[in-house]
Amino acid sequence: MRVSRRAQRVQPFYVMEVAKAAAELSQRIRAGHTNNTDPLVLLNMGEPDFTAAPLVVQAATRALQDGHTQYTAATGLPALRERISQWYAERLGAQVSAERIIITAGASAALQLACLALIEAGDDVLMPDPSYPCNKQFVSAAEGTPVSVPTTAAERFQLSASSVQAHWNERTRGVLLASPSNPTGTSVHPDELRRIHEVVSARGGVTMVDEIYLPLSYDERFSRSALAIDDQIISINSFSKYFNMTGWRLGWLVVPPQLVGAVERLAQNLFICASTVAQHAALACFEPESLALHEARRAEFKARRDFFIPQLQALGLHVPVMPDGAFYAWADVSPTFDKLGVNSSWDWVFKILQDTHIAVAPGRDFGAAENMVRFSTAGSMAQLEEALRRLKQRLA
Repeated sequence: MRVSRRAQRVQPFYVMEVAKAAAELSQRIRAGHTNNTDPLVLLNMGEPDFTAAPLVVQAATRALQDGHTQYTAATGLPALRERISQWYAERLGAQVSAERIIITAGASAALQLACLALIEAGDDVLMPDPSYPCNKQFVSAAEGTPVSVPTTAAERFQLSASSVQAHWNERTRGVLLASPSNPTGTSVHPDELRRIHEVVSARGGVTMVDEIYLPLSYDERFSRSALAIDDQIISINSFSKYFNMTGWRLGWLVVPPQLVGAVERLAQNLFICASTVAQHAALACFEPESLALHEARRAEFKARRDFFIPQLQALGLHVPVMPDGAFYAWADVSPTFDKLGVNSSWDWVFKILQDTHIAVAPGRDFGAAENMVRFSTAGSMAQLEEALRRLKQRLA
């Protein structure tokens, strides 16, 4: 059977290769086929160990019992759109009307809708290197060309207005940013984001910002939505990270008023609607009890960051920029290559998996980063402590 050139162009998601190797190793451990019987410590996936708040689970159960399982409008439940609008004003420092909010099947669907609505064949879209690998695929699926712009630790691994200006050409459509970022956990300073948007707008381009980790910001400077700058910015968000609802596949997209109709038509045809049960459940995310729980969990994620990264540094695994949000540590592991007998972070990841039963994400997933790996600190403190113990023993 012929496979489309589009499908053939899609690069592997390398962290999934690590996940497959980890699953095979886990089977060998259970079967008693390894000398080392330590259970796996999974620091490769950006998934909170917390699950949905109790009120959310109860709301989902009620939705099922009451038969609220049929299609909603393609834009989502009006009550949910309204509640998200209120949350922007209360928590994220932006005034966003409910009419501009489209509920989607996760942030992935939001990114796909945004790219399909805005990108023509042959358009270039600038994004930082490193960045979340799937973002490139969303641009490519819309027949655009993702253009990775090298960044430095001094730039917090984010684009700057000057770098956007330097890489802009007649084919450039706009920028796709993430703040805080996966894999670095770093944010674009609001002043710099404003300057970037001014450069983009002056050239008739579009500014898209992935803000799925924004509520998990630990620094007040970075806690306001990009939507506070201009209602022409496109924002992508999700219930997965802050609200701990990864498998519920629920997110949203905020677009300028003039784009709502086009995105709604695309959503009608591509997705019909997001999960009705998940939408009814998500209303309970904004109850005071749930919000208090999510804030307590945000504090826990910060405590894990504050514990893990200094310990990682002490082992010679350098984190160039302290993350100000999300739950990742972007670390340079090259100082330990000789100790492990490897010459790339790709080999380092598999050597560490084999020797210590710790799974982490390789740098090549996120760009030209053969010295870097991404540790997820979304797991429990006990897991992080155990990982550090094993790393210290192996790297001694």
